[in-house]
Amino acid sequence: MNLEEIKNNLLLKGITDRSVPNPGGSYIAVNVRGNIAYVAIQFPIDQGILHYAGKLGKEVTTIEGYQAARIAAMNILGQIEKHLGFEKIEGLNHLDIYYAADGEWNDSPTIADGASDLFLEVLGDKGKHTRALFGIERLPGFACVGVTGAFTVFR
Repeated sequence: MNLEEIKNNLLLKGITDRSVPNPGGSYIAVNVRGNIAYVAIQFPIDQGILHYAGKLGKEVTTIEGYQAARIAAMNILGQIEKHLGFEKIEGLNHLDIYYAADGEWNDSPTIADGASDLFLEVLGDKGKHTRALFGIERLPGFACVGVTGAFTVFR
């Protein structure tokens, strides 16, 4: 997939600079070391509003969790576009997906697919990646999901 196709996909998904959240503490959104760009954890925040707060399987359904992971992934792409530009991206390497769930809920691969599917839709083959899932007690703002990513960049 070429740069123009990626940018068109971003526009179709509604991913823009103005919708990208600022860091919530003493860190930067994107850190490049060598030829790897690490994107700080992103939450399902759109236009400054946190969506899908609560625990999966309790206040948040699996379908809503899928959408939450998708919004977090949109924010990762927005951070990459804002801080590096897609012309510098060789491809996505890995995602870490954190989720907060009720003790009886057990469908983390489905919510993780919300992020994975978006990267494949927008980046094509450059969006192929590995991932890890982590169930935790709570995330900031009681978000149900948070996603980090690592990309290989051209130098």
